[in-house]
Amino acid sequence: MARPQIDLGDAQAAGRPDGRVIVDDADLARIVDRMAHQILEKTAGGRDTVLLGIPTRGVHLASRLAARILAFTGTPIPLGVLDITLYRDDLRLRGARAVGRTDLPPDGIDNRRVILVDDVLFSGRTIRAALNALADLGRPQLVQLAVLVDRGHRELPIRADYVGKNLPTARSETVRVLLAEADGADEVRIEAARSAAREDR
Repeated sequence: MARPQIDLGDAQAAGRPDGRVIVDDADLARIVDRMAHQILEKTAGGRDTVLLGIPTRGVHLASRLAARILAFTGTPIPLGVLDITLYRDDLRLRGARAVGRTDLPPDGIDNRRVILVDDVLFSGRTIRAALNALADLGRPQLVQLAVLVDRGHRELPIRADYVGKNLPTARSETVRVLLAEADGADEVRIEAARSAAREDR
């Protein structure tokens, strides 16, 4: 999956968000490499495994993991996109949203290990929506979860199988993942929570 072209001048002009940098670009690259190795170890080299990224940054993270797995093994791993818009439990609260695309690998997901990929795991509600969306698309043999950051504060009995970084946080804080494909930079920040928005990932 090709990375989109980013106008870094525009990204810098928009300004970086305030907050503490917890993971910089070099750290993030090392974390992705470690996650890719963990996936290879737990999946017998990626056999019968599909990576499905949850938009937006989960898609970019899944693409990076697939690229690193290819670099380490020389074998491509099937990659796709899972849009969860219509399965979210906050549609009534936040109003209409544009529906994105779901793009499954050509061989589908039936009888395969599906690894859902997202940037931050918080309440678990996004992952619940992803599981519901997945159930309408096929019957995987096994579903696992890979996240760049697990910040705790779960509201549902959901845990990640592959975690880049466990990051203890207060509920009053926001974890912001920036990826070059979407934001023009690679880093993880902790910011003061915005009063008008509540994370529910």
